[in-house]
Amino acid sequence: MAAGSFRRSIASQLSKVLDLPPENLIKSISAVPVSKKRHVADFQLSIASVIENGSSGCLEHLQAQQLAERLKCDSVVSEISAGPGTVNFTINRELLAKTVLQQVWKDGSEYGIKSELFSTVPRQKAVIEFSSPNIAKKFHIGHLRSTIVGNFIANLKAALGHEVVRINYLGDWGMQFGLLGVGFQSFGNEEKLKSSPLQHLFEVYVQINKAAEDENTKKLAKDFFRKLEDRDEQTLSIWKQFRDLSIEEYIRIYKRLGVHFDEYSGESFYQEKAQEVLKMLEDKGLLQKTIKGTGVVDLSEKKDLSTVSTVMRSDGTSLYITRDLAAAIDRMNKHSWDTMIYVTDKSQSNHFQHLFQILKLMGYDWAERCQHVSFGLVQGMKTRRGEVIFLEDVLNEVRSRMLKNMTSTKTTKEVQDPVETAEKVGLAALIIQDFRGLLSSDYQFSWDRALQSRGDTGVFLQYTHARLHSLEQMHGNAQLTDVNVACLQEPDAISVLQHLLRYDEVLYRSSQDLQPKHIVSYLLTLSHLAAVAHKTLPVKGSTPDVAQVRHSGVGGWSLEGGPRKDPAALPAQLCHHWGEYEPAGRRANSQALLWVALLWEDRDCCSQLCIPERAALLEPPKTQHSLKDNCSRPSQAPTHHLSF
Repeated sequence: MAAGSFRRSIASQLSKVLDLPPENLIKSISAVPVSKKRHVADFQLSIASVIENGSSGCLEHLQAQQLAERLKCDSVVSEISAGPGTVNFTINRELLAKTVLQQVWKDGSEYGIKSELFSTVPRQKAVIEFSSPNIAKKFHIGHLRSTIVGNFIANLKAALGHEVVRINYLGDWGMQFGLLGVGFQSFGNEEKLKSSPLQHLFEVYVQINKAAEDENTKKLAKDFFRKLEDRDEQTLSIWKQFRDLSIEEYIRIYKRLGVHFDEYSGESFYQEKAQEVLKMLEDKGLLQKTIKGTGVVDLSEKKDLSTVSTVMRSDGTSLYITRDLAAAIDRMNKHSWDTMIYVTDKSQSNHFQHLFQILKLMGYDWAERCQHVSFGLVQGMKTRRGEVIFLEDVLNEVRSRMLKNMTSTKTTKEVQDPVETAEKVGLAALIIQDFRGLLSSDYQFSWDRALQSRGDTGVFLQYTHARLHSLEQMHGNAQLTDVNVACLQEPDAISVLQHLLRYDEVLYRSSQDLQPKHIVSYLLTLSHLAAVAHKTLPVKGSTPDVAQVRHSGVGGWSLEGGPRKDPAALPAQLCHHWGEYEPAGRRANSQALLWVALLWEDRDCCSQLCIPERAALLEPPKTQHSLKDNCSRPSQAPTHHLSF
């Protein structure tokens, strides 16, 4: 990692002055964010961080100015200065350009992952539960955030070398199925069920809910669910049909989103195991009966029942949390995971606090390695027809709006499949708007803001990526050994190089707090820097040496960071949303696009954006190559050059 070599060099000099091991100083040295003022150092040492991590009391009065005066410039560092609480280091400009370019070229898709920042982070097995819709119901928009956030975390973990198990825990059990079963017997239609299963079941559910106020209907629903719990063959057959049809519909939606799961589980699987959990709670003296006959676990510190969690109905049947307990225990037995992450909205925070507490009371120390990643609500997401209820409505709406924007823009070039292009660009717009802020925050959705082609939007990122791909296809790619880095010293070029230095720090920060906003912010800044460089560092019309280094150093990265050795190495794998661009016969040199890759992944590669479609936002290449014959992905574990 380019930044790593510079940090080590700076740490080595600091260690001699401060009498501290270099490894103790590495994390106190960070790349400086690019400033519009241009004149910024490349790295800075935080004095507060050094004092905090130092084991000696003699560092308590360490001053930045005094330390800066004791340090000397060398072949790596060309300038040293002091700032408020920091010591700033400027790297030799030619060395900066040469080192960054060489490292990007050498590491390709693994650029940044080999950083010393991750040296103390052990490779782990992570189970991630996300999306988790209720079967027999259409995919609600509320599940969109769980799906894309969970997918981001899974992609991030996998990119960093962790083993990931993606679980979709379906809501496929409960009293609502008694009501739905009775409703289908009264209002159901087999033909409608086969042609549009979830829509028809939704209609049935609405009708039976209107009739549910009738006591006879309530009794019939309870009887139906009791038969289901008693494993009545005919009742189970109806339930299984609803479940199978629901999963088929969900898989179709997930395919459209570019999401996959390793395991489809559900509450139904843990119905019997939940009874085993109740027996365990009783044996451990944790299960207490209330006057009404329900079973509770006392979670209060004083054991005065001031805080309890209900785990059993008065009739002895289990509840959602009981089945969650059974699922957690079963997953540990099955997967022997190191960490398990649940991705749901923040309204379920209390539920997961109780879940983890009960597991600890049961003696499962691994409960401390369970984590709930919560997110806020999306407000204001409406179609032209009114309130959006279902996710598919949102996907259709964003495709429709993006297609309208494309057709009404004079600069839009002709594409092979404008509908497919509109969907992919529009979906990127949805995801980027969602990921710009803290996950825990509610946010106001705006169609107009999300679909803008300028500003900090997903459309702008797609635009930039297409623009740079067009540039590299028109001008080819140079071997790194052929370029003269002395020609890459303009302020706008240095800004791009400085920004690339921060990659491993951004990735490390996201890996620690599981927030995609760090990566999104980084990508947006990179796109703005690329836009400026595109104007001020032209390839066309420059001298051969200058044109070559500018193309290799700026244009040649595109948003993937890796210069392509063979511009004619097509067809290329190009998967979904700024996807994995991998020239045939060699692994992709994706760098900056790795950050996008962490946000989204289409493992199925069911539909491909061709190079002309990607570039059509600005400058389509002169020749077109279809990628439809090269859309399958290898079956092995996900590589680091994931797709968005």
